[in-house]
Amino acid sequence: MHTPYGLEIIEDCQACRLQKNSFFCHLPAATTKAIDDVKYTNAYPTGALLFVEGQVARGIWILCKGQAKMTTTSPEGKTVIVRIAEAGELLGLQATLSGEPYELTAQCLEPCQVAFLRKDDFLRLIREHPEACERALRQLSHYYKEAFQQIRFLGLSKSATEKLARFLVQYSIRGHQTDQGIRFSLGLTHEEIAQIVGVSRETVTRSLTELKDKTIISVHGSSILIRDKAGLLELAAA
Repeated sequence: MHTPYGLEIIEDCQACRLQKNSFFCHLPAATTKAIDDVKYTNAYPTGALLFVEGQVARGIWILCKGQAKMTTTSPEGKTVIVRIAEAGELLGLQATLSGEPYELTAQCLEPCQVAFLRKDDFLRLIREHPEACERALRQLSHYYKEAFQQIRFLGLSKSATEKLARFLVQYSIRGHQTDQGIRFSLGLTHEEIAQIVGVSRETVTRSLTELKDKTIISVHGSSILIRDKAGLLELAAA
């Protein structure tokens, strides 16, 4: 079934063509069927909110396709992007397990296919299916490691250019090698990049210009080309 957002909704996890090497994909058949029996699949447009920081946790969201930004906001309205969630991840996991409100806001960065499992159904799933429980624990461990790396990244970087260089190195993993360098799509605004690396939007714009002037990168719309990977790595490791 096609949706207005250009996505083909796939209801059956067992026959899913979107499966990736991620935490909740490629589970045993019995576990996958148990998920199919209780999940609600839907498509959301760019900018749609899946859940909001402080909201009572109703359950978990499996991001089947697309990306979502996970943000937190101060009382003064300053927003920080904690991470960019990728397809295959569970969103709202910590809050659902702890019984606390969602600690972050999840917003679609592009059209997304999402499967929702109500809290009671998810808790019963991980009680009855050890493989699902193990995968959930592994994802929590992954989130802990990412949080540590983010703190280290923000706390130990000496300059805005170094922060941006590290961000581009991390993001370039999704890219592909060309004759000119590594090319990848960066579907984030300068403001969103600033919210990730902890600087102002104007600083991001200046730092990108500096990297372009040094011919380390080229930028064409949302497409980034890393022309000098060694130079970018040197800046990132400064």
